[in-house]
Amino acid sequence: MPIIGPGHDDPEYDNYDPAWKSQDSPFRPWLLEKFTAAGFECAADTAGIYAPANRYNGLDDTQIGLIATLTDTTIEAVRAAHKADLADWAREQQLRDHPDLAVLDADLDRSALRF
Repeated sequence: MPIIGPGHDDPEYDNYDPAWKSQDSPFRPWLLEKFTAAGFECAADTAGIYAPANRYNGLDDTQIGLIATLTDTTIEAVRAAHKADLADWAREQQLRDHPDLAVLDADLDRSALRF
């Protein structure tokens, strides 16, 4: 079946990153655990939607409230997992922007688990 619209490598394909399908972030396993516990049959797919959205576009109060409702958790718990993921993302970007060997060495264990 032909692709309708731009392909994944086309600049018109707004913010698509093929790594989203496999990128593991602190938020993805948290979401997977909560969606699985809530009985979602498509827990992995749902986590795969919200985890990249959190990183690249952020989550607004409506989305955070929806996740809290769907996962039977509190808004504060979702917000804490969301903020922890963004802090991890900021740290990752800092390492990519300033690859100082001492910083990388101190962070190798964390990086090895992520990639």
